[in-house]
Amino acid sequence: MAIIVNLDVMMARRKMTLSELSEKVGITLANLSILKNNKAKAMRFTTLNAICKVLECQPADILEFSDID
Repeated sequence: MAIIVNLDVMMARRKMTLSELSEKVGITLANLSILKNNKAKAMRFTTLNAICKVLECQPADILEFSDID
């Protein structure tokens, strides 16, 4: 079971680079890269809220549950 972060998909839809998102959300490029590459173990709701606000999307647009190991 895993939670998959589809941040790269939403960024592509909004034509936004990682650097732009980093500046607008106020998160370091390194931390955002960890999220984008599915290496994160956790995400704060405040971070998720900020990302959704900037990308004008819902949490379900970014997070996906997979039952496959």
